[in-house]
Amino acid sequence: MIITRWIWSARSPGARMARLALLPPATLYRCVMALRARAYASQLLPTATPEVPTIAVGNLTVGGSGKTPLASWIAEYYVAKGLIPGIVLRGVGGDEGDVHRERVPQAVVVEDADRLAGARAAVARGATVVVLDDAFQRLNVGRDLNIAVVSAESSRAAPWTLPAGPWREGWTALRRADVVIVTRKRASRSAARRVAERVARTTHAPVAVARLAIVGFRGLLTGARYKHREVDGARLLVSAGIADPDAFAAQCRRLGGNVDLLAFPDHHGFDDRDLMRLRGAARNVDYVVVTEKDAVKLRRLWPETAAEPLVACLEVIWEFGRERVETALDAATADVDELVAGDSDSQRPRWQSP
Repeated sequence: MIITRWIWSARSPGARMARLALLPPATLYRCVMALRARAYASQLLPTATPEVPTIAVGNLTVGGSGKTPLASWIAEYYVAKGLIPGIVLRGVGGDEGDVHRERVPQAVVVEDADRLAGARAAVARGATVVVLDDAFQRLNVGRDLNIAVVSAESSRAAPWTLPAGPWREGWTALRRADVVIVTRKRASRSAARRVAERVARTTHAPVAVARLAIVGFRGLLTGARYKHREVDGARLLVSAGIADPDAFAAQCRRLGGNVDLLAFPDHHGFDDRDLMRLRGAARNVDYVVVTEKDAVKLRRLWPETAAEPLVACLEVIWEFGRERVETALDAATADVDELVAGDSDSQRPRWQSP
């Protein structure tokens, strides 16, 4: 992952040459994805829709856009409305599913690479609305609301599809979105606004802007709460096994911390050797700070006798367009009472024949 981030983001001659060499397969990939999308749009490829309202959340790039925190936020929104959300995701590395369970304990979380099977399982377990995490390209599953997430930081990356760049699809794919949410972590508010303006020129879908901010910390083992000013002026070892560890480090610096970054591959599976490395480096800093994704794995390994790391608590802070998102979410579930009530025939899933 470190090598791919270098290829996608570095401005050096070596990185530029690497991207140039990867342009032929990137062009082929983009063409295949475009043809696939057209095949689904023209119904040449089949789509099955769950029997409850289904919300898809996904992005155009590989990781780092904030789709998982947003999926949790959507699930929390529906919990407040009295619904039972099912969160369905692929479940790579066993971390994001646990993050959802911690963030939204009322949700039914299902990890299944087959999103349709996962949606069926969530409904069987009582879900009255399904949130598909990382499903913008999962076109075999029908959805009542299609939410695309665009990271403001993506403007720093090479504008090519995989493998020459981080893009799964080009900007024109946003035309099939019902709502577009621009997120930012280390990017400025003005940078996010410029991305939102570009989105608005690409699609007629409503656009919102959200900042993914660290609002505090909690102890890895004890769960003790710390305010974000706790790290102001402190020496921090920031450990991150996520798609964009540099953005996480920048967020910690913004809180006033003096940061050393220890980056791991996305969805990294920590072992005893990693633990020794972290504990050794921790002797020279005030705090070890980890992401929520890494915390769910480190918690099982971290010894109680060692000083516990701080887990950064990430929150979605709406800067523009929250009401647009909420209006779309409400419209998608307007008929949920009718869908979950009635006789056995009305309860039959849409993918089953009468």
